[in-house]
Amino acid sequence: MEKTINKNEGQKRFMEGFLNPQREYTPIPFWFLNDTLTKEKLIRQIHDFNEKGVNGFVIHPRIGVPKEMVYLSDEFMDMVTVMVEEAKKLSMKVVLYDEAMYPSGSAHGMVVKNHPEYASIGLKKLEARGVSPSLHLTAQEKEDLLAAMAVRITSEGYDLSSLMLFDPKETAFGVTSDGEEEWAVFVFLEKFTGGHIRGIHFGEDDGEGNEPPSADLLNPKAVEEFIQLTHERYFDVLKEHFGDTVIGMFTDEPDIMGRDHEPGLLAWTRGFLTFAGDFGLEEKELFLLWENTSDKSPLKGKVREAAIAAGKKYKTAVNKRMEETYYEPLSVWCKTHGIALTGHPHESDDIGFMKYFQMPAQDVVWRWVAPEKNLGIEGPHSTMAKCTSDSARHRGIKRNGNECFACCGENGIEWSFTVRDMKWYMDWLFVRGVNLLFPHAFFYSVEGERRFGERPPDVGPNNTWWPFYNQISDYMKRMSYLLTEFTNSASVAVLCEAHNLPWKAAKMLFENQIEFNYLEEELCSEPECKVQNGKLIVRDQAYSVVVIEDADRYYTCKDILEKFVKEGGNLVVLDSELAIRMPGVRAWIAENENAFITQMRSFGAERVRSKKHTKSLRVTHGFKESNEFFLLTNEGNEKINTTLLFPFTGTIECLDAWRGTRQKAAVKVRQTQNGLNSLTDHTGLFASLSKFMELPLILNERESLILLVDRDEIPDMPEMEEAEYTTDQTGNKISYCSLVTKFPDQIWTMTTQDGKVIKTDGVQLWNEILGLEEYSGRMTYETEFCYDDEITGSESLSIDKVHEFAKATLNGTDLGMILWEPFEYDTKGALKRGKNHLTVEVYNTPANHYSKKALPSGIENGISIVKNKNK
Repeated sequence: MEKTINKNEGQKRFMEGFLNPQREYTPIPFWFLNDTLTKEKLIRQIHDFNEKGVNGFVIHPRIGVPKEMVYLSDEFMDMVTVMVEEAKKLSMKVVLYDEAMYPSGSAHGMVVKNHPEYASIGLKKLEARGVSPSLHLTAQEKEDLLAAMAVRITSEGYDLSSLMLFDPKETAFGVTSDGEEEWAVFVFLEKFTGGHIRGIHFGEDDGEGNEPPSADLLNPKAVEEFIQLTHERYFDVLKEHFGDTVIGMFTDEPDIMGRDHEPGLLAWTRGFLTFAGDFGLEEKELFLLWENTSDKSPLKGKVREAAIAAGKKYKTAVNKRMEETYYEPLSVWCKTHGIALTGHPHESDDIGFMKYFQMPAQDVVWRWVAPEKNLGIEGPHSTMAKCTSDSARHRGIKRNGNECFACCGENGIEWSFTVRDMKWYMDWLFVRGVNLLFPHAFFYSVEGERRFGERPPDVGPNNTWWPFYNQISDYMKRMSYLLTEFTNSASVAVLCEAHNLPWKAAKMLFENQIEFNYLEEELCSEPECKVQNGKLIVRDQAYSVVVIEDADRYYTCKDILEKFVKEGGNLVVLDSELAIRMPGVRAWIAENENAFITQMRSFGAERVRSKKHTKSLRVTHGFKESNEFFLLTNEGNEKINTTLLFPFTGTIECLDAWRGTRQKAAVKVRQTQNGLNSLTDHTGLFASLSKFMELPLILNERESLILLVDRDEIPDMPEMEEAEYTTDQTGNKISYCSLVTKFPDQIWTMTTQDGKVIKTDGVQLWNEILGLEEYSGRMTYETEFCYDDEITGSESLSIDKVHEFAKATLNGTDLGMILWEPFEYDTKGALKRGKNHLTVEVYNTPANHYSKKALPSGIENGISIVKNKNK
């Protein structure tokens, strides 16, 4: 009885949290402070955010701030105080931003202004090649000199045994050859990179001449100065709000050498060669760091191997130095002052830095990840969402985030970013475990091209969807709530290194609905990781399968993996070449996708199976408290129509986070012999079942669905026969066919926001009308049509094609707003036999106005009434 009561209470809490979006899970947008700041305008915008369900913001100084307002000055901090105190009144949350503008670490150039020796440093290589090559140094080069050497050139690249080191006290270095032998002479200089950050005043952007210089982030003293100038300044003014209204400090893609630095340099700092020596890098290997080590490298044999080894040692040393001098000090400062370090490193797969963030994040930008061209599942950028979520789950961190949507408009037209695409990006992040969104960005001002053209679009107040943003913010809150303190049931771990996340295995797993988590090799050591009963245990995660794409990963974790395999765990390598590099290791070899997925299924790695191979269906499964659920998203550009098979029986409730609704699903229980025989295999969790459960699924593009499972309940419709209907995403009956009445030839009246009226014979896109090519905003379409059929109550209004979203009103009844296709509206009893009056408010993107593009805008074809037989 007690267990039942606790379960019911857990379910009740879960449903209340889901249906009633909570402020804790708000999106926290970047707020571009990019113009003259006034108290009145700041407060007005904060209240506008709050009314739209946006209960937090990142204070982000951005280009366009007048030069008279000096960064971190009393005047600047007075405005920051206004924002924080107003946020406190409204119970909103604030994240501070540690730079002006980005990348972080310079304090708007003040670090270098105060200490010129703290400017970014790089390692430069000078070289001369020939029979008797030589190099002569200038006085400045002599001052920057670190090392000099020579090596004989061979067909394999170099004769490493011939390498000679020169005395760095000299000013000229050369080799005199007795014969025809060619030599290379190298000189290495530690020098300032000339790099910078982007500033907040006009004239301080890339190439404008007054860019703030970047600081040496590998120098602990430079980072101490940065913290003193920035973090301590904020704390001095806002200390009473830290840990309450102020919840975090955002650091943004720190760049060791700065932007637009001198080409050909490697990240460096003075004294770094000694530091790198602790990781095995020797002075005599420096010349190899510039060599091409790809498969097309001119280097051969041991020379190429030596270059690869040197490169790995160098990268390891740089990353470790960055941890010690930058990320760890910032992390400690934030923790000590009661706030979270949040933000993201420079690379999408820098999972090794995530352990220093109390709220790790990443950055979806420039449409590097996108619905098209498999960009969501291929390449290093495709790993960024799980980079943060998997690091967080393995370290018991509650929230992980993503700075999302910047410059993600299609075809390079940033302002053409649609709600349809925003929904894709949100679902792409959520299904991978991200539970905090930092939308990029809300613009304080869009005055002038330098402001509205600064990494657009504005995804908030200056966009056409802003009047309807509550639905968007509610969705973000529901999904963030759902995925916070959630444990996924992944039994597959993909082993990874600190700064490289493999994606080939991940792609196959995603496309076959098999969940996995990235497991850092650093975590594969006691006590973080333990072996129990043939499973790797890391906090709440238990893995019975470990996948390896790189044999080096095995050897860095050899001891624990040997124990794992010995106790019954499953080790899988992706091809036979890897297996050859792992002699004597007991592992399964997957030569192709079919073999790989078959193995995964045989190990019981799937929690649900699609009856059809559905590459665009993404699934995460797990538990929030005692509540078990599946999150399904459609990551493709077409409707998903399949049947889901579950290796258990029970009831399923369908939750729609976009609409905030819940409904029982019409599941079917099948006897194994009647169901699984139709599949290609009965492996894994389905192998020994006497019964299993089916759920027909139709999931339109850009749709998501949560399936709340109760295995203790008995399904209402056990062992059903096949029905002569299909179901929508909630399992309810819909007809295979519908009666459609089209209305193609009405007279339409079109009215712009400022009252301009156009009458057209037939529906028309407004960008094709002279004078409206660059119009962005709302266009109100009105028409009348006669409907002669009998009214059954099953009718819906369908608009064939809309650019980009539309609100419909029929005979005075609001049918609602739909933000992406299909534009099918329930008529809600408003349809009449005879004459009907229809009003459709259509909104395009701001691209026509800001980007001066005559993109399709409005209703493209026409309207119809659809009568659904089985509704």
